Amino acid sequence: MSTPGTHDELDVLVIGAGFSGLYQLYRLRKLGYSVKIFEAAPDLGGVWYWNCYPGARCDTYGPLYQFSMEELWQDWDFDELYPSWDKIREYFHYVDGKLELSKHICFNTRVSDASFNEDTCRWNVNAESGHTASAKFMVMCTGIGSKPYRPDIPGLADFKGRLLHTAQWPQEGIDLGDQRIGVIGTGATGVQVAQETAPIAAHLTVFQRTPNMALPMRQQQLDDAAKAALKENLPEKYAKRARTLAGYDFDYQDYAGESAEIYSSEQVQEVFEKLWTEGGFVPWLGNFADMYTSEKTNRAAYDFWRDKVRERITDPCLQEKLAPTEPPHPYGVKRISLEQSYYEIFNQDNVDLVDLKETPIERITGPGVLTTDGQTHELDVLILATGFDMVTGGLTAIDIRGTDGVSLREKWSAGVSAYLGTMTHGFPNMLFVYGPQAPAGLSNGPSSSELHGDEIIEALEHLRTHGMSRIESTAEADRRWRDRIDDYAAETLFGQANSWYMSANIPGKKAQMINYPIGIPDYLEQWAIAKASGFDGFDLR
Repeated sequence: MSTPGTHDELDVLVIGAGFSGLYQLYRLRKLGYSVKIFEAAPDLGGVWYWNCYPGARCDTYGPLYQFSMEELWQDWDFDELYPSWDKIREYFHYVDGKLELSKHICFNTRVSDASFNEDTCRWNVNAESGHTASAKFMVMCTGIGSKPYRPDIPGLADFKGRLLHTAQWPQEGIDLGDQRIGVIGTGATGVQVAQETAPIAAHLTVFQRTPNMALPMRQQQLDDAAKAALKENLPEKYAKRARTLAGYDFDYQDYAGESAEIYSSEQVQEVFEKLWTEGGFVPWLGNFADMYTSEKTNRAAYDFWRDKVRERITDPCLQEKLAPTEPPHPYGVKRISLEQSYYEIFNQDNVDLVDLKETPIERITGPGVLTTDGQTHELDVLILATGFDMVTGGLTAIDIRGTDGVSLREKWSAGVSAYLGTMTHGFPNMLFVYGPQAPAGLSNGPSSSELHGDEIIEALEHLRTHGMSRIESTAEADRRWRDRIDDYAAETLFGQANSWYMSANIPGKKAQMINYPIGIPDYLEQWAIAKASGFDGFDLR
């Protein structure tokens, strides 16, 4: 717990107590660093503390959504293949009990500002609680989704019912039974909350701008035999994460191949069917590698998805709105969601879909949502499933100032540049894990937390071993890294969608690929090249 007036002198201050922050604390503490975490929430879990809305659950299957240390996984099991938010919280408490991490975590300690002192070569950090710290290194583990986005819809303050954002859900929960519920947004959170509330709502209205190309989750309840089966060869599965594009235990090479164009259309359909039966992210990340570069392959994948989804929707008009004949954007270049009953809810009499492309929201009124056709959709509860200022938002929300006094927010106003997705010039000794221009949002979170986290720890150990105390990326290295990402993205279909992958969900934000799209194996290879060249791209002192 944070105490006003407390000051810490540290080797490393970690910001954030999700997977990345806890991993840094665990590893650095074992190596003898004085290290603490500042965490804004009153408990562990990062995104899994704040996101407790109805239906919130992980879309990575349980064994791959945890730390890879055997001392942890050998005694832990989830009861479902895809665990819910409350079970993931239980997992964090289990980890804490095993590793005794909380004693080095300051909860309720939201960082307000940080500045680098060139004379002392240390970061001076202030929290809203009055807790302060001075640290040689500041490791930012704020995650990709820590700053909720509330769109500027006219009249939000006029709504007389209950207004909620999925990422700011009351911890005590809410009884939504027999309520008239509106959900704005059909991203992952919108899909989850809609399918969860549809069976209990008096009426549910889903406001859709762009249909979600969601995939079947294939959820399972796990008995003892199933839990034991999931642990078979688990160390090998964890080791494989470094060799797959997105840090999972499968890849396109396991299911499909490099290109669909070398197969007949019948063979391609057979592959799609196999992937669909497997479910989860397999039809997305286990598909043909050229799905993101070949319009022909991508369109074939979309058509297969569309036809599968339409089989589950009875109304032809809703079929066209939820799974259009022509794709609204290439398949898979926006964040794919997993669903269990999402499409079936639109067969219910108490569920309506409002197509915001046809009838946009004009404003929020006291009774509900007024659309441009003059209709007011009357609601008791309005839920904003409008996502986050992804990847950079948690960083730029803090007033971080480097060597020239310019804030990180100001520096990145014209676009992000962060060498190896780890540092940005002008901000010495500040390192990001699972952050901008790293695999981050295009990878499995725990995998990146460990694989990227290990690289940062190795860099700190290199400094300590060689008697150095300062590391900073060069401006040229930042530029090269950004160009590498931009050039690669330009050869793909990602730019054809207004997605948060391309920073397109926040008004005024510079459009660019915000993650590292080339994959984890290449990302680790770039680290290896830099280290073999004496940490090329970094200024070490």
